Amino acid sequence: MGADNDTEATEAVEASAADLRRVLDGRWAWIRDEVRATLQDPLFAPVYDMATDEHRDRVMAQARVLADTPGPRLLFPKAFGGDGEIGAAVTGFETQAYGDLSLLVKTGVQWGLFGGAIVHLGTERHHERYLPDVMTLRLPGCFAMTETGHGSDVQSIRTTATYDESTGEFVIETPDDDAVKDYIGNAARHGRMAAVFAQLTTLGESHGVHALLVPIRDDDGNPCPGVSIEDCGHKAGLNGVDNGRLAFHEVRVPRDALLDRYGSVAADGTYTSPIENETRRFFTMLGTLVQGRVSVSGAALSASKAALTIAVRYGLARRQFHAPDSEREVLILDFLQHQRRLLPALATTYALHFAQEELVAQLHSVFGGESDTISSGDADDLDRRKLETLAAGVKATMTWHATHTIQMCREACGGAGYLSVNRLPQLKADTDVFTTFEGDNTVLLQLVAKTLLTNFRDEFGELDSLGMVRFVADQVVEAVIERTSARSIVQRLIDVVPGRDEDVSVLDRGWQLALFEWREKHALDGVTRRMRKGMSDGADPFDVFNSVQDHVLLVAQAHIDREVLELFVAAIDRCEDPATAALLNDVCDLHTLSMLERDRAWFLEHGRLTPARAKGLTSAVNDLCRRLRPQAGLLVEAFGIPDALVAAPIALGEEERRQRAKGQPA
Repeated sequence: MGADNDTEATEAVEASAADLRRVLDGRWAWIRDEVRATLQDPLFAPVYDMATDEHRDRVMAQARVLADTPGPRLLFPKAFGGDGEIGAAVTGFETQAYGDLSLLVKTGVQWGLFGGAIVHLGTERHHERYLPDVMTLRLPGCFAMTETGHGSDVQSIRTTATYDESTGEFVIETPDDDAVKDYIGNAARHGRMAAVFAQLTTLGESHGVHALLVPIRDDDGNPCPGVSIEDCGHKAGLNGVDNGRLAFHEVRVPRDALLDRYGSVAADGTYTSPIENETRRFFTMLGTLVQGRVSVSGAALSASKAALTIAVRYGLARRQFHAPDSEREVLILDFLQHQRRLLPALATTYALHFAQEELVAQLHSVFGGESDTISSGDADDLDRRKLETLAAGVKATMTWHATHTIQMCREACGGAGYLSVNRLPQLKADTDVFTTFEGDNTVLLQLVAKTLLTNFRDEFGELDSLGMVRFVADQVVEAVIERTSARSIVQRLIDVVPGRDEDVSVLDRGWQLALFEWREKHALDGVTRRMRKGMSDGADPFDVFNSVQDHVLLVAQAHIDREVLELFVAAIDRCEDPATAALLNDVCDLHTLSMLERDRAWFLEHGRLTPARAKGLTSAVNDLCRRLRPQAGLLVEAFGIPDALVAAPIALGEEERRQRAKGQPA
């Protein structure tokens, strides 16, 4: 969007941006285009400084309009009026995040969490009875899992569901203040039913956490008997979402309110489950809801793209300070330090885009079919574990990236970036909670590391811990590479790397891949040795794991960094247009070298970088920033965010600003 481009150059940029956008839009480009078109209606224009009640009413009105579009049906099985296209649904959700994130969260709770719980945890009678009304929003719902005293530790929640065989009902009870369902979306105003997660007890025996459908309001909007509802109040962001607290006092629901795909209760109170082990059953139930993490990850990605679009466009229009022998002030994006602020973050956003693309493809592969049957086969279980691990790691990485990137974009726009009309403050406020909902990021990285250590434990039996961990690590690496169809690409590039680091350019892709792979394996070997030593000394297993958590988090982040790089490399290899592939190759270099520059102290400590080579990374990043500076506008235009959703006056041309000023909803 440079001000000095002539018509011929502009046409060339637009054509290249279109080619790049086709690569980014990928498999489900059609749903991206449908969502873009829908959100250009003035009803969906981004807003700010709106009273909470007014904002909630506006978001509910928007959600009802979306309910009449094909989008919500994509998540649900064809047998019940849906389209069975979960990959398209999550892609559409990601695109919807270019607009008001309150609407995104509101609809995510309704169709992704509440509806998803019914689809994945319920059985046919639940599907037939509830899904048509869920899809059309005739039945607004909640997902009541988190409690005041238990967030990440869902297995220890305290709400109880005790079966009364004399009446054929479950009695739902909140035993104390710590067991109050907290931060529940749709609860404070609109929700009429909740999927309530509780400790299930029958015939005096506990069977762990299960979900039940519990009415919370009647048709007139009044709380149901025994249900207490409290508004969480004003939040830092997302105030169009009516978060609330729910408590239950001897609330009775019929036996068929239990979502019983993984555990059912007969009329006499006899409990049965296709998964005998309670812990495995619990994690299988939670695993079916992984689409929530995938969706949050995609939303954070879109928010990063929106912020970068605003900041890059502003950098291509705002001038400051005169260059020597020039009467014109310099575009701020022509300053190297400004390039260093924005372009590495832009490059990493591209890298994470392709990681998200793979994540959605895996989600669709595992859950996107029309079948609602339980598959207990090893291959199916392995695919789910891979998906859950990648989803946990990418969600943590993506949401932290969004928090950093949006703040950096705000600073890069100076005082203009602090004005609400320019969207950056709202993006910052609305996405801040992404790092802690759908799983606290630090806990999710621990999950990634634990999976690397124990994913195949049941199959290894008597192998000693060190041998098991190394074998698992190798298997996970092989599985990830094979899954992305990148094994031959990655291995071919690594195989031709000279033996000495000093003999190869830092731009050599094979050297980059080998270095990321080496760091992951080295970190995994190191944490395993520390854990084995602690165990051999007779220490408590919890104390051993707790004492190495810094190392555990390093393993997880190294694993995700490697995966992201390999997925980017695979995406470039699939690119059919040579010019687009060449541009993405430069973007990949900038992402990779900026990551290495960030972590160069670690590589220096471990002998994989010399001081001279570490300094060379900085020079290489500077060179790549200068090389990509002319393409900055193209790179953000390729995101395809309509100007109606970019909305920020500092990111729009004069005509767009005038048009928006006429109809801006304040």
